Amino acid sequence: MDIKVRACSSAEELRDALNAISHYFGAENQLEDAERFSQWIEVDRMHAAFDGERIVAGAGAFSFRMSVPGGGSVPAGGITVVGVLPTHRRRGVLTSMMRAQLAGCRARGDVAAFLWASEATIYGRFGYGLASRMGAMTLARDRTRFVQPFEPRGTVRLVDLEEAARTFPPLYEQLFAQRPGMASRTKAWWETRRLFDDPARRQGGPKNRAMLELDGEPAGYALYTVKQDWQSGFSKGTVTITEVVTPTPEATRELWRWLLDFDWTSQFVADLLPLDHPLFLLLAEPRRMQFTVNDGVWVRLVDVGAALAARAYNDGEIVLEVEDAFLPENAGRWRVSSDGAERTDAAADLLLDVTGLGSAYLGGFTFTDLVVASRATELTDGAAARADALFGTGLAPWNAEIF
Repeated sequence: MDIKVRACSSAEELRDALNAISHYFGAENQLEDAERFSQWIEVDRMHAAFDGERIVAGAGAFSFRMSVPGGGSVPAGGITVVGVLPTHRRRGVLTSMMRAQLAGCRARGDVAAFLWASEATIYGRFGYGLASRMGAMTLARDRTRFVQPFEPRGTVRLVDLEEAARTFPPLYEQLFAQRPGMASRTKAWWETRRLFDDPARRQGGPKNRAMLELDGEPAGYALYTVKQDWQSGFSKGTVTITEVVTPTPEATRELWRWLLDFDWTSQFVADLLPLDHPLFLLLAEPRRMQFTVNDGVWVRLVDVGAALAARAYNDGEIVLEVEDAFLPENAGRWRVSSDGAERTDAAADLLLDVTGLGSAYLGGFTFTDLVVASRATELTDGAAARADALFGTGLAPWNAEIF
């Protein structure tokens, strides 16, 4: 079998590469679907595997910036729509595509790649480490009391697409500077994907865009849908909260109170919540959220030196010995301190694989976590604790949207 992997060069090739993963979802993309998708991804950022003239696999990468600890960000490939047709599985096709894709990321200047894994066992062998965890809640309408009641002073308005596209992105950018792990959004992403309400793609009611104003200025926003149902004459509806962005504590309290006061419903459902969500301390009965934890984003450092140098650190210094079988140019010893990161010949304090470094990079896991789980080895006494102090972050990493 002679499989060739290269970037797509036309909408037709993009369509066929998308159909590799769509096959498993019982769907088939038409040319107009590929053209719609090309609003968010450059055609040549979609790799395809060819068996002769036929495309049998595909793997894409959005051109994102990923927020990192300290308020900065790095260019990062947002890996998406990865799939191999069942006729060509277990033949090394995915490995070939991943190698070509990561090489393409590095050539474009991406220092990291990140993704949502449909299957957690796939990506570790390519250097991706689980970097964050997300939670989901189902909260009954009659269990939404706050532990400290307050008198709201803000106002909330439902706004149209045009106003949302103008006022929501600056609020998102404020939070982007606070939370590591978030993905940048282009104007097209906002207007034709995140805020756009396509009736043909609805899974409930229409998408509602709510904006909180404090002192007459935008202070936060929420996206939600309503699905109404009735049983024995009373509402059994569900409000699904898709995204809430509130850059300040006051906005968080105000907007969540407004959302949870919604009438004519029986429950609120939300997914992709950070593990340190303020609702745990806002609600009088946080256990009523029935909070469940799942994987968040997985991170792969494509250029270890550039990635380490791009984020902020606390006081201290540590020497990491990093192993990377898939991208051996990353392997070696790295001195990390409050001044940045650089290669070194000094003796290492910690030994770990690049997957472990990906897990710790955004602050979602500590080096102590890695050592306890046998994913890293201390070479000097107390090295994990020193690394934790150096890499420590204030807020848990969060990504608001599966891409």
